[in-house]
Amino acid sequence: MKRRIHSTLWSYIGKEFLLSFFVSFLFFFIIFFINQLLLMAEDILSKKAPIGDVARLVLYATPAIIAMSFPFGSLVGALMATGRLASDNELLVMRASGVSRSAIIVPFLVLGMFFSMVSFVTNDYLLPLGTINYGKLYRKLITTAPALELKPYSVKRYRDTTIVTGAMDGSVMMDVVILDTTKAGKSRVINAGRAALVDRGDKAGIISLMLDDVFLQESDPGKPERFEYSNAEHMEYNILLTSFADFSSGISPREMSSVDVATAIRKKEAALAGRLVVRANELDDKRADILAEYLSRSRSMIDLDGSLARLIPLKDAHAALSAKPIKDRSLDIYRLEYYKKFSIPAGALFFVFLAFPLGARARKSGRAVGFGLGLLVAVVYWGMLIGGQTLGLRTGFDPFLAMWAPNLLVLAVAAPLLLPRRSL
Repeated sequence: MKRRIHSTLWSYIGKEFLLSFFVSFLFFFIIFFINQLLLMAEDILSKKAPIGDVARLVLYATPAIIAMSFPFGSLVGALMATGRLASDNELLVMRASGVSRSAIIVPFLVLGMFFSMVSFVTNDYLLPLGTINYGKLYRKLITTAPALELKPYSVKRYRDTTIVTGAMDGSVMMDVVILDTTKAGKSRVINAGRAALVDRGDKAGIISLMLDDVFLQESDPGKPERFEYSNAEHMEYNILLTSFADFSSGISPREMSSVDVATAIRKKEAALAGRLVVRANELDDKRADILAEYLSRSRSMIDLDGSLARLIPLKDAHAALSAKPIKDRSLDIYRLEYYKKFSIPAGALFFVFLAFPLGARARKSGRAVGFGLGLLVAVVYWGMLIGGQTLGLRTGFDPFLAMWAPNLLVLAVAAPLLLPRRSL
């Protein structure tokens, strides 16, 4: 009988949680989806890219939206469900009927764990797949819509060309500077007051710029003291898009599964350890040189000034080498992405520990209070997640703490709230 009661109770609570989760998930999904559409409209749709390709880009970005919607949906859904049960005094009735707090929270934890698993699969498999396809399609788009790559107040690097742009009005850019190398190996600087992007429908894969008010300077690296310059009213400048640095086949950690990222981290750690060993050997060699110079000169005090003149540079070289840090920044990036693949999905479960005691304190308008409180917690959590990632990238802060600090804080806040109370 007790097992049947618990089965009925868990089914009832589970349905309530699933309904609230579904509403919350749709809310966050739509918010993130609209944000993605706005980004597309600004960067792609405004540049007259084909609607079908834009729709595919949105589809490829969907896994990232789903992965983020699950934890926040779990948070707000659990708050809404427990808030509704508390405001209608159903939690009080359950406790009065002899049902323990742990029995009531079990359905929330089971569903929270399920949401975490679904979010992890999405984040670990579908997200890398979508990111790879997104990159491929975007690179294909810029061969037919070059305006996607030229933005105001930016620096764009090509294989042998760098373009610096000023203000931009439609397809016309102001104060453009182009740095490149001619076929003869001469360095060239082109300064144009205006540059208009020309649509070359018959020449896909080429950026054509019509430059006005042009100043051109060429110099030979072998003869830096000499240079040539000229002026022109108009000039046509063409660039092959296949020379983009962005067309490289490198794969970022975001495009990898957690297993692949872990493998890459081990390889980078091994390479870093090898560099540290090499530096340690170099330090030993320099210390040996200092000691040898000291011993060879200490036997004779005739040329004291000469001995110091030889020892000081050796000591300075040793100090400079010892102070020079050896660090692989890409290793921190990979570690951040690795821990991120676990921390975000785990948030769906961690949020349940916080949502249950908070929602259980609602006395009226349980769903509304839970929804509003959930939005507040979601904003704080999101800010901490972005802040931790930025801190890890810029200051070398521990990647694990940077990505898991929001979850650990949620658990720390939830722990005292979960302590037994006289009434639920």
